[in-house]
Amino acid sequence: MFSKRTSWNRHENELSQMFDQMRASAKRISDLTRSNPTECGFFYEEKEIRDALGCNGIVEYRPAAFGMASAREAVAGYYRAQHGLEIHRDNVVLSSGTSEGYSFLFRLLCNPGDEVLIPAPGYPLVDFLADLCDVKLMRFPLSYDHGWQIDFTALSAAASERTRAVIVVHPNNPTGQYLSAREQKELMEFCGQRGIALIADEVFLDFSFRDGEPVRSFVSSGDVSTFTLSGLSKICGMPQMKLAWIVASGPEPERREALARLEVIADAYLSVGTPVQLAERELLEMRKTFQAQAMERVRANLAELNRQLAEQTACTRLECEGGWTAVLRVPALQTDEELAITLLKERGVLVHPGHFYDFARPGHVVVSLIVPAQEFAEGIRCALAHFR
Repeated sequence: MFSKRTSWNRHENELSQMFDQMRASAKRISDLTRSNPTECGFFYEEKEIRDALGCNGIVEYRPAAFGMASAREAVAGYYRAQHGLEIHRDNVVLSSGTSEGYSFLFRLLCNPGDEVLIPAPGYPLVDFLADLCDVKLMRFPLSYDHGWQIDFTALSAAASERTRAVIVVHPNNPTGQYLSAREQKELMEFCGQRGIALIADEVFLDFSFRDGEPVRSFVSSGDVSTFTLSGLSKICGMPQMKLAWIVASGPEPERREALARLEVIADAYLSVGTPVQLAERELLEMRKTFQAQAMERVRANLAELNRQLAEQTACTRLECEGGWTAVLRVPALQTDEELAITLLKERGVLVHPGHFYDFARPGHVVVSLIVPAQEFAEGIRCALAHFR
C-alpha cells in the first residue's frame, strides 16, 4: 500500500528514549545538542519583527514562481552588503527552507536512481530528502590532518556514470570546515570534466572564526552550473520564518535552462508565504543583531571548551573554522552511541554520537556551540569528568 521510499526505520533509539524519559521526570539535563537559536536565550527584536510582518499588501495574493521581486532583490542586497558580491535577483529562487531547495534541485538534476555525491561526516537530513526524490547519495570522505580536507581521490572513486551533482557544505556541519580556494578550484574542475552540477549549502557561511580572512561564497561561481543554498534560518536565527533561497550561477546557457525548469518546479508549490516575503528586507537587516550575539556565544563557548580540555589529556577538540558545532575526539572504548547513553544516564549530559553525522570510526561526539554559556560550561565539565 505504501511506497518503498518511505519505509524508514522509525523506531526511536535508546538515547532518544532515555532523554525523553529523563525530561518527563524533570531530571536536570545539560543538553549540549541544542541548535534551535530561538531556544538558546538570544535577544530578538520582537516589536520590529511584528511590525515587519504587518506591512502593507499582506492580504493580497500575487503568486510568482521564484518569489516576489522585492524579496529576491533583498537576497541580492544581502550578498552585496555582507559579502561584497553582485548577483541578479533573476537568478534567485525562493523556497520555504533549504530542505525544499534541496528537493527542487534533486528534481531538476536527477532521474530516479541517479546519484549525488555528498561528504562524510555530514548532516543526516539530506538522506531523507534524497529518499523522497528517489536519488541515491554516495559518500566521499573528508580527511583530517590538522584540519579537514576533501579527499579528491576518494571523490573521484565515488563518481559513476549516474552521478549528477556534488554537494558541499561550506562550512561543513558538523566539522566547521570551509573549502579552501584550492579545493574550490579543484572541485570546479572535477564537476566541469564530468559535466555535473555543484550544490553548495552555505547556511553557516557568515559564522566564521577566521579573523580578517574573507570567506568566499559559491554564488560567484562562473565555471560550472552551481546552485547555492541559504536562508533566514541560520543567517538571522529565524527558522520559524520558513524562507530560504537558491542562487543559480555558472555558464549562461546552462543557467538559463536550469532557471526555466526551476520555474516550473517552484510554480507547482508556491510554498513561501506572502508576509515573510514582504518582510524579508527588514528581517535580513536584523541579522546583524543576531549574528553579533551568536558569534559572541560561539567564541565564548569555544574558549571555555579549550580551557577545560587543557586541564585533561583524554579528550581533544578537532580544528574547526566556522559554524555552530564542535567535534570532540574521545577514547573509543565503546561505540559513540553507548558513550552518549552513558553520559546521559550517569552524568546528565546529552551529546550527539559521531555516527549521527556519519563519522567513519568511533571516538567522536558533537556538541553545539550556541548552548547558553553556563549550561555549556557545566555540561562540558560533567562530560569530561567521565574520562578522568
